Amino acid sequence: MADAPIQHENQHPTNPRKMRLFLLCFAVLFTVVLLAGWVPRHLRDEQTEKLADQERNSKPLVETETITPSANNEQGLSVPGTTIPDNVAYVYARSNGYLKHYYVDIGQHVKQGQLLATVDAPDLDAQVSQAREQVAQAEQQLTQQQSQLKLATVTVQRYRVLVAKGVFSRQDGDTQEANYSSQVANVAAAQRNVDAFKANLSREVSLQSYEQVRSPFDGVITQRNVDTGALISASGSSSGALNGPPPQGQISSSGGTAQAGSANNAGSSGSTSTSATSAQSPGQGGPLFAVSQVKKLRILVSVPESYAKAVHVGEQAPVAFQELPGADLQATVTRTADSIDPNTRTLLTELEIDNSGGKLIAGMYATVSFPPLKGAAAPLTVSDDAIAIRHDQTVVATVANNKVHYVPISIGRDYGNVSEVLTGLKAGDVVVTQVNDDVVEGAEVRLAPRRKNP
Repeated sequence: MADAPIQHENQHPTNPRKMRLFLLCFAVLFTVVLLAGWVPRHLRDEQTEKLADQERNSKPLVETETITPSANNEQGLSVPGTTIPDNVAYVYARSNGYLKHYYVDIGQHVKQGQLLATVDAPDLDAQVSQAREQVAQAEQQLTQQQSQLKLATVTVQRYRVLVAKGVFSRQDGDTQEANYSSQVANVAAAQRNVDAFKANLSREVSLQSYEQVRSPFDGVITQRNVDTGALISASGSSSGALNGPPPQGQISSSGGTAQAGSANNAGSSGSTSTSATSAQSPGQGGPLFAVSQVKKLRILVSVPESYAKAVHVGEQAPVAFQELPGADLQATVTRTADSIDPNTRTLLTELEIDNSGGKLIAGMYATVSFPPLKGAAAPLTVSDDAIAIRHDQTVVATVANNKVHYVPISIGRDYGNVSEVLTGLKAGDVVVTQVNDDVVEGAEVRLAPRRKNP
């Protein structure tokens, strides 16, 4: 019992040493863990900051091209165009009624005068019957007046003899002469009534003939805008329309030569919308059919002013179609506008191409080639990818002394992947071919190996 306190006193001095050792180990372990977590993160932050500084201070690498005169001048002039029928007629109704039956549909070839559809017009039929009865009534009145004229003629002849013999007074004779003249006038008036009623009947019969809708010439049906039972007005169909609305003009399917010429740059893809639309809403007038002559097709192209002198009426020009690769097709220049359009600075030119074999379809995209104009300067072209829109202006990014400068330009012809530059650039200029967010006004850039424009 007396030894226990002595043992406790001997063990107590060892506790501080263990505590210090424990604290030292804990401090070392904490330092190792702290360094293991902080050092890599610090290194990553420094690396990220370094890369960010390099990115901020680095010059973007851009691809460029050098503007040179295009080789297209040596190959002559190639301009886009669209084939249109030689003639198009939009067939309207001239009588009110309901479509009784149609006998043709789109794609069918028709002859001149061929029956396309019939219109049931009971009101018009009743008007024709009424006109016939009016003519018959007027003829009966004419017959009556002619009979009275015969009687007046016999009477006046008798009075002339008797007045000469003194049987009747001259007054009586003058009265009969007046009656005779009056009856002659009555007959003439009755005859004019007959003529008037016959003219009205002829008009009604002519209108009745329009119940039969016929083709104005040989061609192919390109539109059918009505169905059986559709309400027809004198200005065309008012319901049951199937296809798109007709063009504004009667000259071509493009609404006339001016509209067709202005639509030549649409390209082979045409409109981005391919869905069919209704021709007209109920209650609106429109054509029943469209008939096109496609044995010959016309091609309307816009020739730049600099090449206008190279186009001559009667000359042959090769025509290429994407749908007919390798086909040897020639078109003949039939006429030109003989005037430069002040808005586009182009000459509207019409060519004619034979389509008796039916290989071509109206509306196909075509490329017409003309021989090069001697002495004409080769056009400058730029890649389409280099063209940008800034502040509603067409611009390209030029590079001089490794700095970017945007230059407004005017675009001319479209050669496919390159476009003609009318103003804004000169031969030898360097432009950026891919304009992105790094290519800003005044930015310093690094140039990738240059390439010449096509």
